[in-house]
Amino acid sequence: MVIRANGRLESGVYRRPGTVKSHDKSRRSGVPPSDGKVSAGPSEAVVAVARSARPVYGELEEPIAAPEMPTGRAYTVSQCAVRDLFHTWGLDKSRFGSRDWNPLGVFCRPGCKIVLKPNWVSHRNQTGGDLDCLITHCSVISAVLEYVAIAQPEYVVVGDAPIQSCDFAVLRREGGLDCLVADFRSRGIDLRLCDFRRTVLHGEKLGAGRSESLRRDVDYVRFDLRAESLLEPLAEDASKFRVTVYDPDLLRRTHAVGRHQYLVAREVIDAEVVINLPKLKCHRKAGVTGALKNVVGINGNKEFLPHHRKGGSAQGGDCYAGNSVLKRAAEALLDRANRQDPGGAQRFLAQLADAALRAAKLFGADDNLDGAWHGNDTVWRTCLDLQRILRYGQVDGSLQELPQRKVITITDAIVAGEGEGPLAPTPVPSGFLTGATNTAAAEWVNTRLMGFDPLKIPLVREAFGDFTHRLAQFEPDAIRVLLGAADERRLNAIY
Repeated sequence: MVIRANGRLESGVYRRPGTVKSHDKSRRSGVPPSDGKVSAGPSEAVVAVARSARPVYGELEEPIAAPEMPTGRAYTVSQCAVRDLFHTWGLDKSRFGSRDWNPLGVFCRPGCKIVLKPNWVSHRNQTGGDLDCLITHCSVISAVLEYVAIAQPEYVVVGDAPIQSCDFAVLRREGGLDCLVADFRSRGIDLRLCDFRRTVLHGEKLGAGRSESLRRDVDYVRFDLRAESLLEPLAEDASKFRVTVYDPDLLRRTHAVGRHQYLVAREVIDAEVVINLPKLKCHRKAGVTGALKNVVGINGNKEFLPHHRKGGSAQGGDCYAGNSVLKRAAEALLDRANRQDPGGAQRFLAQLADAALRAAKLFGADDNLDGAWHGNDTVWRTCLDLQRILRYGQVDGSLQELPQRKVITITDAIVAGEGEGPLAPTPVPSGFLTGATNTAAAEWVNTRLMGFDPLKIPLVREAFGDFTHRLAQFEPDAIRVLLGAADERRLNAIY
């Protein structure tokens, strides 16, 4: 059974209305032939969807039999949902229901190196609400780790690069991560928790102190995509590249005509399998954050991450729509502030910028000064560059012709986030997980399940683009969605 596409269900295949099936078999064959380094596994054009018992995290009302688990039971909503997802996906299908069931074994050979990449964007929800709709829930991470452990890896790294102001110690405590690590280590699993950031701010506003170079240069692999970067078409105006709360001069060193550098955590590039564990949310800049945007957290320093271009659309920028003199003044003040060392001068300039923005609002402008609108034509390019590095990147900083590791995406949408994501989302009790071996396919389906048109979101639409080191060797109309039996019966009754 497949997801509904504008009212059309067609032979198990998502078909965009008005399109014709491609006859280019090279684009519909999934992953290129393996060189032996990674397992092919299920088709990359398949996305599995599993509904959770309830759209909340916590214990099941009654545990269910799960012979493959250490206790023979699944006790949490997340454990049950992850188990159902792997079953729906058809992983190790012949042994399901036995103690020998090893669903991740098709991807993970014994002794392999595995990285789990959750969304740990921040230690607090700026709405004042809880973390359930903000970060990948600890119980989902734990449930996936149960099956990772069955695959017998050499070690497992769980890591992310949160925003600079994130207090990682608070995140570990409030997110239940310290208890998770202690539990799996007590069972003999070599589990490592990593903060991939090099720079941390000691506060949430300009003027606060910062710690630099928290990790060594050797802990990263530097990639330069040069003219193959998706940012290259914008590079003639590279001086306009910006990322919030960061010195724009540093971005000029990493992104210019023919130079587009990224600094990726070595743990990710060393891994044979990366399990991408995003939280599904709306995103003010990218539209949605899930399978595709989540990979920004493998980069260690923000000076490598253009998120928008200075100026309004009338001046060739994409920070905001149109032309606002007061917003331009606020941008100039923020540039001066970001070039300052932390302290009183930086704080004063930031306050002046805030005053200019408030004045702009009095004349009818919105409060967007960081590329948070649908005309942002920069952030999707950065995200997809990093996706290409994740898929094809090698430890010497080059991109190879074939995929260098298996990337599995399991999206946590048991509680999703809407509104002012990624930092101030409000909860949506969505009650599902999705699983895929292709991030573009995963996000296409995630976006449809959110009720959005993927063709209107550049990050999702362009993930199927015809560029070098492609992310998908098939068109969106080839995507097949696997549903559990209960959802098949429900959709059959409706359609």
